[in-house]
Amino acid sequence: MRRRNLSLVLGAVAGHSPLSRADVAGRVGLTRAAVSSLVDELIGRGALTEAAATASGRVGRPGRALAVNDRGPAGLGLEIGVSHLGACVVDLRGEPRVWRRVERQNAGRPAGEVLTDAAELAAEAQAEAAALGLRVEGRVLAVPGVVPNEPAGLVERAPNLGWRGVRPADHWPDPDTVPEPENEANLGALAEYWSAGQAAETFVHVSAGAGIGAALVIDGRLFRGARGFAGELGHLPVRPDGVRCACGARGCLEQYAGEAAVLREAGLGRHRPGDPVAALAERAAAGHEPTLRALDGAGRALGLALAAAVELVDPDGLVLGGAYAELADWLLPSVRAELAARVTVRPWAPEALRPSALGRRGPLLGAALTTVRRIMADPLLLSTG
Repeated sequence: MRRRNLSLVLGAVAGHSPLSRADVAGRVGLTRAAVSSLVDELIGRGALTEAAATASGRVGRPGRALAVNDRGPAGLGLEIGVSHLGACVVDLRGEPRVWRRVERQNAGRPAGEVLTDAAELAAEAQAEAAALGLRVEGRVLAVPGVVPNEPAGLVERAPNLGWRGVRPADHWPDPDTVPEPENEANLGALAEYWSAGQAAETFVHVSAGAGIGAALVIDGRLFRGARGFAGELGHLPVRPDGVRCACGARGCLEQYAGEAAVLREAGLGRHRPGDPVAALAERAAAGHEPTLRALDGAGRALGLALAAAVELVDPDGLVLGGAYAELADWLLPSVRAELAARVTVRPWAPEALRPSALGRRGPLLGAALTTVRRIMADPLLLSTG
């Protein structure tokens, strides 16, 4: 009960601050004495701060304004991409306070080398956070691969990195700071739900980088599947007799709407220097016909896969994240055309498909926010003093 009440009080202050203790009591339906005890504990655990007394306009002593601490507990998010590493520290208000990204070719490198580099970046981000008065309470690592429910801490496979059966804990230099791995698409969807004003409680979030990942949020909760393998939309067949995929099957969506496929159809080399997504957007904006055709084809293949997802899941909405969000101006027309033609059993509105406001920032932000959300749900995770 105390855990629940601490979460109620912390959530009320987070959502409506500044509030006085009396204001909080009115919002959560507890007595002022109970709220005062809970507030004192949250202050002791570093989750809340209390400012000097301010006039409220009501009879009685002025209240003291409570706010979520911006110099206390924080979450550290890490990301390993095919061609980059990232680190982010988010405070309890959900605000990113440290953001680092370094370009690094990770595909094909030994997992130990990649994770050692990620650990160094994590240490730098944590030191920067400490200088801001932030205390990292948890660490989550976004990876472009399958992270099963059991056993914990395992990346079963990450094809675009060349990983199979990798445990970050086996390669992390400091055993006290090992991050919890999670699929990047899952984290992107959660970031969308937590921080981007996503109104839908049930939605499919699909994102693209070197591969294509999807995540399903049902009634505000991530659906991982029986073993944690849910969301492999990139390997849904859109042309059963089509091109053979790296996974061994034929006609997978990734072969028609993945980054490598679009770059190839647009006449751009996959390993060209610079940001390939930015290059695609620049050429499309300039009216480059091969690029426009490539994006149109990718959109149609993506629309075909998403139509199947809509018919199966019946979501409130679809969100294009990652690189798809940055290319949405050219993808949306063909995706919507496919959805309109194929989703016929249930009503479907074009505006139910939209790009994410987070773009490629979603997975890293979601990794950092995971710790913050856990603390908000259970403030007893925080130490006192």
